[in-house]
Amino acid sequence: MAKNKRLAALRAKVDSNKVYPLTEAVSLVKGNAVAKFDETIELSVGLGVDPRHADQMVRGLISLPNGTGKTLRVGVFARGAKAEEALAAGAEVVGAEDLAEKIQAGELNFDRCIATPDMMALVGRLGKILGPRGLMPNPRLGTVTMDVKGAIAAAKSGQVEYRAERAGIVHAGVGKASFDEAKLVENIKALIDALQKARPSGAKGTYLKNASLTSTMGVGVRLDVTNLEG
Repeated sequence: MAKNKRLAALRAKVDSNKVYPLTEAVSLVKGNAVAKFDETIELSVGLGVDPRHADQMVRGLISLPNGTGKTLRVGVFARGAKAEEALAAGAEVVGAEDLAEKIQAGELNFDRCIATPDMMALVGRLGKILGPRGLMPNPRLGTVTMDVKGAIAAAKSGQVEYRAERAGIVHAGVGKASFDEAKLVENIKALIDALQKARPSGAKGTYLKNASLTSTMGVGVRLDVTNLEG
């Protein structure tokens, strides 16, 4: 009952029929983030794409200018010197066949997976586990690389992966409720800009269809997308 009253109180502050300017939306979402922990602020964007078609897939990585406020746990598939490099760079989990066995046993103690190119034959066998979780290393995303140190540093410095889901919706954390409003606005604009630049060749008509902002325990606030397009 208390939870329902809390949500009702939050919803009363948001006009569900209104689309809000970005700065006003950020202020509203921050004000509604009243949980006892530092809530994540998440942006959801509806794109005019059908990701089931290869020429309409939207996926990439962006380093947000003010970070995400979250420390990613990194898993790395590597051997020898590259494994040592990964450990020195701060990877939480490093291995080869031993790491594959842990993953197959249900141990996925990481948020980003990186692999050296020579490990992809092994990693490929884990596609059914890593793929649905968005953890499959990908050369286009810079997560299949010999620059293990650089990839780990990027992941831990506020890098966000965005990917259009089946309905063409992208969900991504853009900071914490404790962030200054100006920093959240800057992060959101950076992500929107990245999505615009990632517009696939197969996208026709309206690309940026709708967007909303919310916090972990808050309610969604619709954004005025006409002022988000660059």
